[in-house]
Amino acid sequence: MKKIILTGDRPTGRLHVGHYVGSLRRRVELQDSGEYDRILIMVADAQALTDNADNPQKIRDNIIEVALDYLSCGLDPARSTLFVQSQIPELCELSFYYMNLVTVSRLQRNPTVKNEIQMRNFETSIPVGFFTYPISQAADITAFRATTVPVGEDQKPMLEQTKEIVRKFNAVYGETLVEPEILLPQNDACLRLPGIDGKAKMSKSLGNCIYLSESEADVRTKVMNMYTDPDHIRLTDPGKIEGNTVFTYLDAFCTDEKLHALLPEYETLEELKAHYRRGGLGDVKVKKLLNAVLQDTLALIRARRAEYQKDIPYVYEVLKKGSEAARAIAAETLADVRRAMRIDYFDDAELIASQSKKYAG
Repeated sequence: MKKIILTGDRPTGRLHVGHYVGSLRRRVELQDSGEYDRILIMVADAQALTDNADNPQKIRDNIIEVALDYLSCGLDPARSTLFVQSQIPELCELSFYYMNLVTVSRLQRNPTVKNEIQMRNFETSIPVGFFTYPISQAADITAFRATTVPVGEDQKPMLEQTKEIVRKFNAVYGETLVEPEILLPQNDACLRLPGIDGKAKMSKSLGNCIYLSESEADVRTKVMNMYTDPDHIRLTDPGKIEGNTVFTYLDAFCTDEKLHALLPEYETLEELKAHYRRGGLGDVKVKKLLNAVLQDTLALIRARRAEYQKDIPYVYEVLKKGSEAARAIAAETLADVRRAMRIDYFDDAELIASQSKKYAG
């Protein structure tokens, strides 16, 4: 069986460093590894509309922003298929069929759905499209026969629901769909990068992000205003590492080699943490270190983006060609699904012949 990756992002804004450490960086590594037969990266605009239906312009404007972020991070259209979800109508039909395999109570128990509903204050006014988001995600994954889905830890419940749908479909209609496996970030700090304000999650809606496309000056300002240990007031005070956003970011971005190059007095990140814990290391010095690390990481991304921004028609052409290629794959899966469900009436010559025989004479 071919090894196929599917992953993507909702185009509700520019992508941030949480996206980068949570999935983007790994996608590029997987692309460059040569271990996979196909890598598909989806701009999930249809999913984004489930809670932005009254503001389609927002989604329209951010398609190009996400595409630029993809290309700037190193995703290569020659090795990865970049496509737009809404341009694959087969996904809607698959979602419609899968809805019959999932109960309302099961959707209500999905932790990711519950958290997202609470975060958006939907309460009883939940858009149906948003509520059935796990079903449409299952359609996305299965349409391309993905064997591997690299996502953050918060998406684990969604992948589990996809697996349930696959198992139910195959049990009812015969082995047709491929059951995917989740691929989590290798670095624990990257599983769920907090916002710069110390909140549990970096989120565009909460405004606590560092964007991949931000200027050097803006990144520096945000880093220097980051949440640390509120009890670490004086330089000599012992400091806490746990819950300290600056150290969480250093865990995600800073290697021991990079640390030693920037601060030769330390060999490892653990030495730096030990110094902070016992006191004598100020927040400003640690934040300056983090700023240097982030600026180094983002420099190449900024440079690539500046080049791609000079030829926006090319970026749209990449998405168009990718969408055409993706649709061809989804069409094959849909044909298999229709055949398994025995609703391929006009393509079944045996059916037509048997009915003709039945009613002859």
